[in-house]
Amino acid sequence: MTQGAKSADEGLAKRTLATGDGWSVREVVCNAGPSDRPFEERHEGFSVSAVIEGSFTYRSAAGRGLLYPGALLLGNSGSCFECGHAHGVGDRCISLNVRDDLFGEIAAATASTSRFRFSAPSLPPSPKALPVVALMEALSLRAPALRREELVLGLIERVLAAMADQKRIAAAPAAREARRVVEAIRLVESDAARPVRLQDLAASAGMSKYHFLRVFRRLTGMTPYQYLLSARMRRAALDLASSRRPVLAIALDSGFGDLSTFNHRFRAAFGATPTQYRASRL
Repeated sequence: MTQGAKSADEGLAKRTLATGDGWSVREVVCNAGPSDRPFEERHEGFSVSAVIEGSFTYRSAAGRGLLYPGALLLGNSGSCFECGHAHGVGDRCISLNVRDDLFGEIAAATASTSRFRFSAPSLPPSPKALPVVALMEALSLRAPALRREELVLGLIERVLAAMADQKRIAAAPAAREARRVVEAIRLVESDAARPVRLQDLAASAGMSKYHFLRVFRRLTGMTPYQYLLSARMRRAALDLASSRRPVLAIALDSGFGDLSTFNHRFRAAFGATPTQYRASRL
């Protein structure tokens, strides 16, 4: 989501996935790294971007945040921002851009004011954010135009509701600690179905188990186990929406040992069984 020093679009690949009256969804792939200088950009319309791969920092008038898979970047219309990749190379996001008047109409009904603006730069992975990320990943998959319109409007409502419930997270850890935690996150994302032990994640970050747990929780707002479950849920939801594979196969491939546990956790996260979720996305 950032650029190198030569031009604002260098290092970015943008692909339109879906469009409608007052909104558009694009896949944005960036290959910038630590040596690339951040470029100032400006949000045209309000935006909600789901981070699918990689990590980067985001700075705007709403604050500064570290973005990683499962998090949501929040952009206010007309606001300038910068992104940087101090912790690694590249990222991939699905970005929903909404025109001011449409966003204002939704905000008036959901947040009681058409002048609503995001007060934070991002939302970390959480039970509130998880369905939004999963829906954005699946938004362009076989959905009819009418269904896409419904999903987009519902997504904005969900984000506004999540913002209302968002609690302030403790001060971010030091840069070195954040970098090490990001590496642990990359390890989880590389194969979320694989069993992971706290001691292995802590060792990869060069920390004791207790210190790693404290830093991870302070940075992400959740425990490593909760993050692992979130990553597995995102993958399972996308698989359900994009394939006809048996639910049992998806559950096992996502890292769940049995169908009953998968069904229970999926329903708790998405408010529907895997079968119901798949039917609503087709």
